[in-house]
Amino acid sequence: MRRALITGITGQDGSYLAELLLSQPDYEVHGLVRRSSSLNRQRIDHLAARDASTRERFHLHYADLADASSLSMVMHQVRPDEVYNLGAQSHVRVSFDQPEYTVDVVALGALRLLDATRQLARTQPVKFYQASSSEMYGSAPPPQGLDTPFHPRSPYACAKVYAHWQTINYREAYGLFACSGILFNHESPRRGESFVTRKVTLGAARIKEGLQKKLVMGNLDARRDWGFAGDYVQAMWLMLQQDRPDDYVVATGETHSVRELLELAFSSLELDYRDFVEFDPRYTRPSEVEVLLGDATKARTVLGWKPQIDFRGLVQMMIESDLELARRERFARTYSRP
Repeated sequence: MRRALITGITGQDGSYLAELLLSQPDYEVHGLVRRSSSLNRQRIDHLAARDASTRERFHLHYADLADASSLSMVMHQVRPDEVYNLGAQSHVRVSFDQPEYTVDVVALGALRLLDATRQLARTQPVKFYQASSSEMYGSAPPPQGLDTPFHPRSPYACAKVYAHWQTINYREAYGLFACSGILFNHESPRRGESFVTRKVTLGAARIKEGLQKKLVMGNLDARRDWGFAGDYVQAMWLMLQQDRPDDYVVATGETHSVRELLELAFSSLELDYRDFVEFDPRYTRPSEVEVLLGDATKARTVLGWKPQIDFRGLVQMMIESDLELARRERFARTYSRP
């Protein structure tokens, strides 16, 4: 039975990765969760509710990337074969408002986990995955690949660059099996509601159901390489199944603007986004990243990975999910009135 330890298991990527690993009978999955007064585990509740065999292979532990001692304790207790560092303060715009917290969790958190993994590697084989980000490229001209110099444009991106290079450093200095996956934007119905893709699909669905009148947005001309998160966690897993550690770009190789996203989402509901979208400068970044477009040639050739869901299919998947949520909300409002 292989043991995997996942930070950020309650997030979008963590939940899909846990599903992927638990679908294989030889995996035991351990996730790190932070203690808080309100539980935020809706993305993984269904895993604990599955059959007894799955429940017995799924475990949660209290720990925090800001607390090195808690990471070391869990690492010693679980003794994982694979470590996936997906935990982060991952909202780019928020990182401008909370730069120190973002750097502590994203940059130093990765360092703390790397060192805990290094200590474990003294007594057993262990593999480490670092979730790097396309935001590290920032204003570098597209397409962006493994040879493209980083030019980060936010505290979040700067922190990710630090974590990325520390992962390479631990691989080269200590011989740790450590991989970085530079993942371009990947979305799903489980994406947080404050992220632009989910903000658009949920907003469009709520407008369709008469639950809101407007959608307030920032820069509509920013272009991103958007894929499906469920496809991208497959690439994470494949990286740790190789004979040697390395770094990979994971992307679709296509770019679309926020405006295109709006047009596709609203038109699928027979609406014109121009009738409902308003601009607010509060939703723009102090330093914008205009175009992200990934070159995933290495992932395709070495890992045999390729995305299964295209941009149109992704948006349709998210619209259908959020339309169902909006209809439930409308139903609840209707029948909760005195």
